[in-house]
Amino acid sequence: MTDATTTPLHLGQHSPLPASPDLAVLDYVPNPREGTLYLVRFAAPEFTSLCPVTGQPDFAHLVIDYAPGETIVESKSLKLFLGAFRNHAGFHEDVTVGIGQRLFAEMQPRWLRIGGYWYPRGGIPIDVFWQSGAPPEGLWLPDQGVASYRGRG
Repeated sequence: MTDATTTPLHLGQHSPLPASPDLAVLDYVPNPREGTLYLVRFAAPEFTSLCPVTGQPDFAHLVIDYAPGETIVESKSLKLFLGAFRNHAGFHEDVTVGIGQRLFAEMQPRWLRIGGYWYPRGGIPIDVFWQSGAPPEGLWLPDQGVASYRGRG
């Protein structure tokens, strides 16, 4: 994690994909609208990680919503962090909740939720949801926009 008062590590730089999520550095910058209640959404419709049992790829559509506090996450560093899961083995629950908890712990937003909509393996889709607590009163909270599994696309 970089301090919000420092220059982001990745922005405007050549940054290779981290070898693992643990090695990924997330950059945070000052919230340009600090004190204003608003929602930021990141959607990663082509997220991949590995099954910890078979080593086969697992695919998900992730939706991350948060109400910023003092900082916002820099999107290139988030993209590199999420990309680092390509070679990471983890159960859907661990991966989804772990991403949400790391972002919440480092960025310290007012509120954060993540929806992990995993494509089926073995005929069963798994959807995993985590949030940091109740959303702040007055926060506009749109639906995450990912339908229950019906041949997602």
